Amino acid sequence: MAETFAFNIVENVVQKLATVAHQEISLAWGVQSDFQRLNDILTTVKDVLLDAEENQAHTNQLRNWLQKLTDACYDAEDVLDEFEIEALRKQVLKQRNIGKKVSHFFSSSNPLAFRFRMAQKIKKVTLRFGEIAALKANFHLAERHYDTRHVVMGPDRETHSFVQAADIIGRDEDKEKIIKALMQDPPDGENISVLPVVGIGGLGKTALAKLLLNDEIIDGEFQLKIWVCVSDDFHLKRLIMKIIKAAKKVNEDWSNMDLDQLQKVLRDCLDGKKYLLILDDLWNEDDHKWNELKQFLVGGGRGSKIVVTTRSSRVAEIMGTIPTHNLEGLPEKEALSLFLQFAFKKRETNQYSNLVKIGKEIVKSCTGIPLVLKTLGSLLLGKTSEYDWKLVRDSEMWKVMQKENNVFPVLKLSYDQLPPYLKLCFAHLSVFPKDYEFNYMELIHFWMAHDLLQSSNENDDPIDIGCRYLNDLSSMSFFQDFDKSLSRQYFFKMHDLLHDLAVLVAKNRCSTINSFKQIITPGIRHLCLENSDFLEKNSCDFFDIDKLCHLHTFRFENMKADANSESFIEKCLSRFQKLRVLTLQGSSLEVVPKRISGLKHLRYLELSSNSNIKKLPNFICKLPCLQTLLLIQAGIEELPSNMRYMISLRMLSISTKQKVLSKSGLEYLKSLR
Repeated sequence: MAETFAFNIVENVVQKLATVAHQEISLAWGVQSDFQRLNDILTTVKDVLLDAEENQAHTNQLRNWLQKLTDACYDAEDVLDEFEIEALRKQVLKQRNIGKKVSHFFSSSNPLAFRFRMAQKIKKVTLRFGEIAALKANFHLAERHYDTRHVVMGPDRETHSFVQAADIIGRDEDKEKIIKALMQDPPDGENISVLPVVGIGGLGKTALAKLLLNDEIIDGEFQLKIWVCVSDDFHLKRLIMKIIKAAKKVNEDWSNMDLDQLQKVLRDCLDGKKYLLILDDLWNEDDHKWNELKQFLVGGGRGSKIVVTTRSSRVAEIMGTIPTHNLEGLPEKEALSLFLQFAFKKRETNQYSNLVKIGKEIVKSCTGIPLVLKTLGSLLLGKTSEYDWKLVRDSEMWKVMQKENNVFPVLKLSYDQLPPYLKLCFAHLSVFPKDYEFNYMELIHFWMAHDLLQSSNENDDPIDIGCRYLNDLSSMSFFQDFDKSLSRQYFFKMHDLLHDLAVLVAKNRCSTINSFKQIITPGIRHLCLENSDFLEKNSCDFFDIDKLCHLHTFRFENMKADANSESFIEKCLSRFQKLRVLTLQGSSLEVVPKRISGLKHLRYLELSSNSNIKKLPNFICKLPCLQTLLLIQAGIEELPSNMRYMISLRMLSISTKQKVLSKSGLEYLKSLR
């Protein structure tokens, strides 16, 4: 089910070649004929890619051909970027009032050597595409032209893109039953009471748990409320740190503490307090691991409770001390109400009684699963043809869903309806961990760093395009848990099943690693390391870094402060020369790795939550393509003095103790938003 996204990636290269900037570059460096030849080949190939992608599941040869094509496109983008980098470097040198100091700051290059080197690269790329294009005749593919005018996303929903916990339908009875169970006094001698909530994915276990957490009765009963999303990561130390962070409501670094020290910090948080701990989306079926964690959770006030949400009845057997609450589908009336809420705008149901009738039949097949009801309602929003509604009603997916007892077929149907450019944006989200809280502006800049924000008009603001993309995905219920409490930004999350879907469709391009036993797919472009625990002594060579030299994204969060981890980072950054996005968030670094200075393709750099880094080095200002710099909750005391030369910088989020920002030259940055 993994996809190649060949059509969209080829389209990106074709659009880049057509820009005024690249036309001027081709003339300036004498490669216009090579650019034109490359454009002609890609345009011809692009015409058959929709048919190829639809039929790739039937033949390995076709799938391999698409893979080679996309690999060549990524490499071509890297070559085209080199022309842009050189143009940006020259632009800095030509700025007004720049003296010898700046010329020295930005090292000069030999124009003749650059022209010769790049001409050779372009010819090599064009030859490679010519060989790949010649093979397309073997597959007898039909031409199909994609017209964005045929893409009709749902209209903006007036009330339901930002569904809050209070808007959840049909779970009042479940909530009351659980609250009643939580109010019961524990048996004598029982230190910790655990109530499991069990149900298949998509039933709304997490939403129900949030209703509990925000209930007034719960507020009055418990002194401390703690929420932790566990998912697949039942690692004792990391889980304890998550619980401490949620209890203290601060983002400190406890990674250098051992378990004894962490136990003391946790005991200080819980000591004597009647707490409610919610462990969301638990998968661990190892009773030994649970018993280890349980020892850390004693010490709270009498009557403290733990609520566990899980799909596994085995987890409930291991952990539960209070009878399990088995969550079922919504009653038919509430299910229909939820479906119509997402399928129609206000007061439209009276206008389309024929569609409501078909909708009732669809709802019966949904078996009351909220995620299915929301997804299909969002899919049909704005569609007024009975044909579209009957297509969903009569789909074969219902048989698969019933047979496999999961909602994946419905989510895949919704994904399949996305236009190619949104599919690629969605797939890129797989590089973020489960339960990740997205900041909408940071996500738009992440997409921008990967040239995913497409428009036929060069003058369109990429931020506006990104906002439209987010609205489209939101209207299709790909996001949830919106938080607009801050005035100029909002946050949201993605359901864990949708995250699973993103991982599945992107598995040939994105990998998330949390164990040295995992195998990294050859040819990936995006890599996330979730922790550094597997980087034990002499094990940092567990994968061949040289084979990852084409990476575009590298996320490594919560890195330990030890020589092995720092050596590993240095080695990675020396090899990953094509990086566009680098995240080293929440590490114990004391200085910004100098190897970053050589990442000339870098567009997005995040060093947030690094309290030990006191100074931002000057070499950051020598990154010509850098568009986004995030230094939130960092310990920065001094900014570099040459920031005026970061002419590509569009977004800067920074926590700094420097009182006079004008000394850094920020006032000269015209691209900042």
